[in-house]
Amino acid sequence: MNRIASFEVDHDLLEPGLYISRIDADIVTYDLRTRKPNSGNYMDNITLHTVEHMMATYLRNSKIGDEVIYFGPMGCRTGFYLIVTDSPTPAEVKGTIEECLNLTINHTGTVFGASRKECGNYMELDLEKAKAECARYLEVLLNLPEDTDFKYKRSD
Repeated sequence: MNRIASFEVDHDLLEPGLYISRIDADIVTYDLRTRKPNSGNYMDNITLHTVEHMMATYLRNSKIGDEVIYFGPMGCRTGFYLIVTDSPTPAEVKGTIEECLNLTINHTGTVFGASRKECGNYMELDLEKAKAECARYLEVLLNLPEDTDFKYKRSD
C-alpha cells in the first residue's frame, strides 16, 4: 500500500510556519502549522473548532475566496490545512492568511456559525481562545524570512 504524502514529512523537523504540503494538478494544499509537532503542546478541541469557524468564514470571504476549496484542522491538533486552486501565489495566500488572522483577532460579536442549526457542536466554541491562537500564529508568519520558499525541511 502506498503511503500518503504527509507521512513522508519528518515531523520532528517541522516548526510552526506555512508550507506547501502538496500540489495536485491545479490544487494546492497549504500546511498552516501553528504548533511544533510531537512537542506535547497541542490545541484543545475548543480552540481548534473555533479557529476553524472563524478562519474558514474569513478566508471564503477574502480576496482569494473564490479560490478556496477547504479550510480545516489537522487531526494531530498542530495546525490546519488550506486547500486552494493554483491561481493565487504562495505570497498572496500568506498575505490573505495574515489578513484573516487579524480579522479573527479583532473580531467582536459572536463566533460565526455558533448556533445549533449551523453547527453540530455549537456549545464548544470560545472566541478568546481562537484569538490567542491566531495571534500566536500571526507572529510566526510575520517573522518568516522574506524569501521563504514554503517548502518542508528535509533530513536527507
